[in-house]
Amino acid sequence: MSMTSSRPYMARALYEWILDNNCTPYILVDATREHVEVPTEYVADGQIVLNISPAAVRVLDIGNEILTFEGRFGGRAQTIFVPLDALMAIYAKENGQGMVFEAEESTNEDGAFIAEVSEPIIESPEPPKPPKSGKRPTLKVVK
Repeated sequence: MSMTSSRPYMARALYEWILDNNCTPYILVDATREHVEVPTEYVADGQIVLNISPAAVRVLDIGNEILTFEGRFGGRAQTIFVPLDALMAIYAKENGQGMVFEAEESTNEDGAFIAEVSEPIIESPEPPKPPKSGKRPTLKVVK
């Protein structure tokens, strides 16, 4: 059964969690992806970091397909469009806690799947069993 991407749900939850912990939410965006509209003068190595805190942006909307907001860059107002498949990470500026997203498959205008580079999922072997010592575990009260 095909399921929708969990990325928008995780992004919304992490955004709220970061704000609830009095931190500043930042996003890392792949600015080379199609339909990304960000201030290109701030793009470095094909990526841009954006502050999406309520103090920095207006009309933030983290939808199921796209993240949009209005912000000021160099004193100039601009509307930002980030398709969620271009969202690489969301994290707290103060401590770096958050989430890095893996690349996902996306579709082109014809509906054909385009595979993005991603790490293969490797199932780990069965966890090692604890050594048998013949003794039963005991609990001690420590004061």
